[in-house]
Amino acid sequence: MRAVIQRVTSSRVEVEDKIIGEINTGYCVLLGVTHSDTEKDAEWIVNKIIGLRIFEDEEGKLNRSLTDVGGSILLVSQFTLYGDCRKGRRPSFVKAARPEIANELYGKCCSLFKDKGITVQTGEFQAYMKVSINNDGPVTLIIDSPGEVQVNEG
Repeated sequence: MRAVIQRVTSSRVEVEDKIIGEINTGYCVLLGVTHSDTEKDAEWIVNKIIGLRIFEDEEGKLNRSLTDVGGSILLVSQFTLYGDCRKGRRPSFVKAARPEIANELYGKCCSLFKDKGITVQTGEFQAYMKVSINNDGPVTLIIDSPGEVQVNEG
């Protein structure tokens, strides 16, 4: 599972010129799912995102979490995070999970955030969306769940 987390002052998603999700302070999380992802990956990535300390404290240090600042999450499914651009000019999306698997794990992440008391707004799975992101800082992080982390031993 791969997440692009952007600290935002506001973010929204529109489908067919209608706002379907909108937040103020918090994270816009673009979430990609690959074939090998499981509920354990969903749990891991949700806990990691909630625990990130990427909001500034009184001394200007990145030391406060989403819950510390009362922030929200705009969660947007994005299969293109698994686009492979190494060959040719057109990305290959063979590493992206099939829609039924991706939608199930995307929904699981949404539920897990809510179960932990986080206010969550969402995009619309498989819809053409316009996502507006007012990146704060800018602060942008990319996180892969452990199943995706490649360790170079030796």
